[in-house]
Amino acid sequence: MAEREKWALISVFNKEGIVEFAKRLVKLGWKILSSGGTAKVLREGGIEVRDVAELVGGGAILGHRVVTLSRELHAGLLADPNNTEHTAEMQRLGLPNIGMVVCDFYPLREAIAKDGATVDSVVELTDIGGPTMVRSAAKGGRIVICRFEDREPVLQELESSGSVRPETRQSLRARAEFEVARYVGDSAVFHGAGLFNAITGERVLCMPKGENGPQSPAALYSTGSDDPLAIGNFRLVAGSPASYNNLTDTDRCLQTLTHIAAIMLKMKGAIPDVVVCVKHGNPCGASAMFADPAQAVIKAVRGDTRAVFGGTVMCNFSITRELAELMVSAGMPEGQTQKFDCVIASGFDADAIEVLTRKGGKCRMVENRALAEASSLLDMHPRFRYVRGGILVQPNYKSVLDFKDPDLKTYGPLPEMEMPSWIQMNLALAWAICATSNSNTITIVSDGMLIGNGVGQQDRVGAAELAVKRAMDAGHGDMLNAVACSDSFFPQPDAPKVLIDAGIRAIFSTSGSIKDGEVQELCQSCDVVLVQLPDSKARGFFGH
Repeated sequence: MAEREKWALISVFNKEGIVEFAKRLVKLGWKILSSGGTAKVLREGGIEVRDVAELVGGGAILGHRVVTLSRELHAGLLADPNNTEHTAEMQRLGLPNIGMVVCDFYPLREAIAKDGATVDSVVELTDIGGPTMVRSAAKGGRIVICRFEDREPVLQELESSGSVRPETRQSLRARAEFEVARYVGDSAVFHGAGLFNAITGERVLCMPKGENGPQSPAALYSTGSDDPLAIGNFRLVAGSPASYNNLTDTDRCLQTLTHIAAIMLKMKGAIPDVVVCVKHGNPCGASAMFADPAQAVIKAVRGDTRAVFGGTVMCNFSITRELAELMVSAGMPEGQTQKFDCVIASGFDADAIEVLTRKGGKCRMVENRALAEASSLLDMHPRFRYVRGGILVQPNYKSVLDFKDPDLKTYGPLPEMEMPSWIQMNLALAWAICATSNSNTITIVSDGMLIGNGVGQQDRVGAAELAVKRAMDAGHGDMLNAVACSDSFFPQPDAPKVLIDAGIRAIFSTSGSIKDGEVQELCQSCDVVLVQLPDSKARGFFGH
């Protein structure tokens, strides 16, 4: 920009470091425009400030609601310095060309999220002048800074070359438009009370291909969530960059792991060491052990070694060399090792990385320290998915089975007795896995480990048969101490009969079928514990 345009308009909510920022601008020959609280802070910091009121012919009005909304100020942002007619008119009006805008917005999201938020309270904290002048600055090709973290990089460019690169200017323009779009979208969603939806995201990871090669390229966009377990907060520490499929499996691991941790916390008041293995979007190994990460690793990877091969493993604890060696050797023939596509944990020892590394970086090692601290933190954000021409939106999967629910009914040999701890713990684990696997699902658990998961079947008896087959194929033929979970009710007694014939001792399902009585009679006649909650309350369909 030409020297005549070296005016910077500064109006910020976040005043951290703004005095030092302005001082460095002044040192570079910039003059400062400001008003209100920002001008006061800058003057107290010893910076000469021209008040915006001098341009607009008066101070703030309507209780400071109107300050920067004026044709004079926006002329300074929109005038084309290369247009002689614009230049002449600006000179005639005595208006400066403004070459930079530094402006963030009132914290609208915080106002919306506040307990007891009302239309009036949100409107009061809805910024109009800020987004308006940021958009004018973006359209006018000015240097526009609307995030705290962009201040220092812009200063460094100005200090090194006297200007900013065209690509920086364009990036800042895009950032400004995005921040305004997100801000206005939040407002529309709040005031629309369900009528509108606005999903915005910022790219945080590029991937060379999507789910399949022709679906290229792919990317991860962050929605700006403050969730410590958001996928964008996971860091690659070794191996090749994560793929699209790695990230979808990571999300499924998180659903299962957090549900396991949440139900165990509800039952036992503590979070166990949890390991979840996922392959092609569904759990194929899982275990939860209190104060025994080694056994958790062994039980999870031994659940179905064939399915786990090349899969994704997630742990809510750090991986040591000893644990890594167990992970690759448990359940494998002597001299052979298990191979993983991705291992995710709260941390890794350097020796553990060495053990897990595969040729060509084929094992990605990813860490997020929040896994050790927040592993029972269910995802509470709405869940959405694209369908042709639109998006489907629903609340996330955030219900947790409660064995003390007054609607819970128990049938079989122990209807009046307290359920044995081993049955309850195994049913809890089976439920958490089943409720986070693609429906229809039947899940079999034994001795604190997943041994068979029959997922995504069109009929429930088929899901039961598949779960039994997977358990037997994985070497778990003895199911006399196993339990099973169904993600909905049994429309016929045929599926529970498949489970009972395989040796299952306890079953959790929902109720709501016209055949409930026959299912209950079957379990009672076979001395099998049946635990039920109404389907309207506890159906566990996932991933339709």
